[in-house]
Amino acid sequence: MALDINGILDAVASHAAASGYFDRVGTHEPENAPGFGLTAAVWMDRLSPVLSGLASTTGRVVFNVRLFTPMAQEPADAIDPNLTAACDALFRAYVGDFTLGGLVREVDVRGSQGIGLEARAGYIEQDGTLLRVYTITLPVVVNDLWDEAA
Repeated sequence: MALDINGILDAVASHAAASGYFDRVGTHEPENAPGFGLTAAVWMDRLSPVLSGLASTTGRVVFNVRLFTPMAQEPADAIDPNLTAACDALFRAYVGDFTLGGLVREVDVRGSQGIGLEARAGYIEQDGTLLRVYTITLPVVVNDLWDEAA
């Protein structure tokens, strides 16, 4: 079985798009600073084997889901609450759609195969623009990705 990376990326991004929080949602790490409003970007961060069966190996794919917004906006006190609400909506979506529509065995919510679902806040500067970011680590487990030699 091959990894359906495009299908999984689309499923992860579609939750962000359906949340109603984002002005833009992309399936790659942006090269330029996003415009005003909230932006979400999804890309694969890591891929590794995690479980071995009788004939195949199960893999773990870790995605970054980064939420961006410029720091130069008013009211400044609304920046983190807006990002937190969007992050909460995505956590509800990813936990609620545990198999991403049947594309994966599970969203590894509690980290049974490594780091679990989490979000970290920070800042990045891109194109001379200071951005507030929340980066969600979204691990998923996919059954039977690679055949094992007999």
